[in-house]
Amino acid sequence: MQLSYQVFDLPLKHTFTIAHQSRDIQDTLIVKLEENGVYGFGESTTNPFYGMTIENMTTVLERFRPVVESGNWNSPQELWELGREVFKENPFAQCALDMAAWDLFTKKQGKKLYEYLGLNPAKIPTTNFTIGIDTIEKMVSKMKEVDWPIYKIKLGTDNDLAIVRELRKHTNSIFRIDANCAWSADQAIRNSEELAKLGVEFMEQPLGKDDLEGMKEVFKYSKLPVMADESCIVESDVKKCHGLFHAINVKLVKAGGISPGLRMIHEAKSLGMKTMVGCMTESSVGITAIAHIAPLLDYVDMDGAMLLTKDPAKGVTITPEKVTFPEGPGIGAELV
Repeated sequence: MQLSYQVFDLPLKHTFTIAHQSRDIQDTLIVKLEENGVYGFGESTTNPFYGMTIENMTTVLERFRPVVESGNWNSPQELWELGREVFKENPFAQCALDMAAWDLFTKKQGKKLYEYLGLNPAKIPTTNFTIGIDTIEKMVSKMKEVDWPIYKIKLGTDNDLAIVRELRKHTNSIFRIDANCAWSADQAIRNSEELAKLGVEFMEQPLGKDDLEGMKEVFKYSKLPVMADESCIVESDVKKCHGLFHAINVKLVKAGGISPGLRMIHEAKSLGMKTMVGCMTESSVGITAIAHIAPLLDYVDMDGAMLLTKDPAKGVTITPEKVTFPEGPGIGAELV
């Protein structure tokens, strides 16, 4: 068993701005696990908001290298458990490793990941396409560049409602909005009334991740369903979100990979909550992995590779009508 990795810069088509950061280039780490000529790829992007860098991801992977290369593990879940303590402060690195392990494991089984999980790819919900914060004119322009049935609109400005009103003039598509922790409870409740009239499906993470008292009010009085993102990072957060949010957005990189992501999705479903998996502007390696588990979901946000001017990998092809997977077993993404 051999562990290796490569670093790539992912150039974005537009400056990507959300409530707490902007970027033009996204760094990403792609991990490769190889055994007897069979290999698997996994990915995690860096993120300054969570303190995740190429340096700290590769450092913790090197610490865990002896365990990985010993081959004394039989499944991705077993490898994940072996790394639970080592990766406790760096789930992003664990995600890249876990994803590569799933790719390798299912290739050795001779099955696509979704086949191994018993999922039907015909049940994949249509991804949204994300419109980052910008001037209203540029947000309209970005939306017109890509004709899509569902847009996720990033908010957290001084003129959020004006943005949505103007965008609504140019399309009949479904809107989802994501405030990335930028609002107060009063703002969220007040905004929900207008947003509901403007064809918004739900609000994602309107308040700061720890504002649980505020979320009780929003959950009670909002005219729209609310979805947790920053409030639901790891498995123990799912239960905490019950009764405060109608749905959770699982980010595989934040959770630590596919293994915990699947557990979070099943727990949320058992609590009667809706589920989504979101992306962190990954290449086609990470996006293809998300697509394999997407039949489990009510919603999906896997447009990351669509936001890039250059993708170092190839994998799923996504249109509003369907998702086409690469041929062959495993997750199936390849570097180009």
